[in-house]
Amino acid sequence: MALHSRICDIFGIEYPIVLAGMGGASTPQLTAAVSNAGGLGVLGAAACGPEQLRDWIRQTRELTDRPFGVDTLLPASVRRMPKGGPSGPSPADRLPEYKEFARQFMEREGLKSPEPTESAPATGGLTAMFSKDFFSEQMKVVIQERVPVYAAGLGDPGPWIDQLHEQGTLVMSVVGAVRHAHKVRDSGIDVIVAQGHDAGGHNSPIGTMALLPQVVDAAGDIPVLGAGGIGDGRGVAAAMLLGAEGAWIGTAFLGTVEAGLLDSQKEALVESNEEGTVVSRSVTGKPARMIRSPWTQAWQESELEPLPMPFQSMISGPVFQHAQAQGREDFMRGFAGQGIGMIQKIRTAAEVMQDLVQGAEEALARASQLT
Repeated sequence: MALHSRICDIFGIEYPIVLAGMGGASTPQLTAAVSNAGGLGVLGAAACGPEQLRDWIRQTRELTDRPFGVDTLLPASVRRMPKGGPSGPSPADRLPEYKEFARQFMEREGLKSPEPTESAPATGGLTAMFSKDFFSEQMKVVIQERVPVYAAGLGDPGPWIDQLHEQGTLVMSVVGAVRHAHKVRDSGIDVIVAQGHDAGGHNSPIGTMALLPQVVDAAGDIPVLGAGGIGDGRGVAAAMLLGAEGAWIGTAFLGTVEAGLLDSQKEALVESNEEGTVVSRSVTGKPARMIRSPWTQAWQESELEPLPMPFQSMISGPVFQHAQAQGREDFMRGFAGQGIGMIQKIRTAAEVMQDLVQGAEEALARASQLT
């Protein structure tokens, strides 16, 4: 049973498998590798400034002549610099308190803390998100470069859809609730990604098995990709049996040669299992599933509520930067979904794609024999 759906025809790809646009991991190398293997590679560009984004797009074009996409966040997904008021101090006002928590944490872990005069963030473009122009400049690049596919990892791409469509760019939106699906459906979206609680990174409070068929029903004629905990071909087949027309896959591609991760992070993927992740706001300020670490444990045990995005990254970023410089890469083992236990070794993206496709075809063939 050949693995083919409307997704293939819409994007001009061989298999309905799309690389999740994972920040830091879905680099030009991984994106091109997935596209070259017959899927749709997607750049994880949320933290890219406009010039880096343009460079990544052009690098990807040098590595593949096949369709690919770009994933970013959108303005409604990130809080601006608010002022304190009757409800209490603003996130910016609380930064000194949280930086002291980080300093004490590093001291307990036997690490040298950054000097007070050192500027902090190793958070890339996240700190630039305070600028009102950050998102519009990113989108200008996407439009100018005529990227084949744009994916909104968080937020509603509605205000940009007409301009993107005029340039021939197809638009996807990642949703975690049926109400979000209703909103983007009416904006003219081309494909909806229903990402459940099983997923790595920012995800939904709703499990994938429950979320996916409800989003499919809400989407009407718009094709849906399933996401969250899909780690092999059986998961792809299951998503399609629930009404999806393909899968948006992240964690399985983290365990690849091309993924833009540290070797220690890739080793952590192989060593971990299905119980090795936790949903925490301690890194970005939004709930995100990641591999357990001393940092996530410290926040679980503290009485502090993480700050909203992007303020929390101003706390976590410097800690990870200085810990890594001192040989403690275990402080941030990376984002990963509950399918992490399926990663047994580091492979190429092409090998992962081959197994996903073959496994899905075999699972769908078995399912057809049950009727």
